[in-house]
Amino acid sequence: MIRPFDDPAVAAAFDAFPPAPRETALQLRDLIFSVAWDAPQVGQIEETLKWGQPSYLTSETQSGSTLRIGMPKQGGCALYAHCATDIISTYAATFPGSDRIEGNRAVIFQQADDIVPDRLRLLIYHGLTYHLNR
Repeated sequence: MIRPFDDPAVAAAFDAFPPAPRETALQLRDLIFSVAWDAPQVGQIEETLKWGQPSYLTSETQSGSTLRIGMPKQGGCALYAHCATDIISTYAATFPGSDRIEGNRAVIFQQADDIVPDRLRLLIYHGLTYHLNR
């Protein structure tokens, strides 16, 4: 289901993606909202821009760390987490060799078909509940 944008600046950020990365970015966005919906402890997700990238915050509950969607320099689309967390490294250790990982900060997808929703839902859940487990 396509969720409407509340913030025109966020909608414009998605519109600025080239077509293939935009498809991937929109799929990541849908997954973030889906995971949040299924996890009541996360509360309402705030969708905003940080560093010009669509960003997802748990402002209501403070349960998680910010997740961002952006285009890495090498192309494609990426889901970013704060590099001082173990969100990406935990995901990479759980699914070694399954995705293209950029250090401790991102999972990179060349195209939407590279996303494995059931696997990625675990990363997103970890991000959105990060502070609940500390």
